[in-house]
Amino acid sequence: MLRLIARGCTYSQVADRLGMSAHTVATHIKNAYRKLDVHCAAAAVMRAVELQLLEEA
Repeated sequence: MLRLIARGCTYSQVADRLGMSAHTVATHIKNAYRKLDVHCAAAAVMRAVELQLLEEA
């Protein structure tokens, strides 16, 4: 999910690609933000790259 967000996909686009509801995506992203200790998509992507959870885009 975070990889798709990093590529600029909206929650609806992520949901369509992964076959789930946008609400479920939002819940998962909110949990990821909490675990990464961030409050927005840009910060989440930066933190994930720092932690080597994503390859740099």
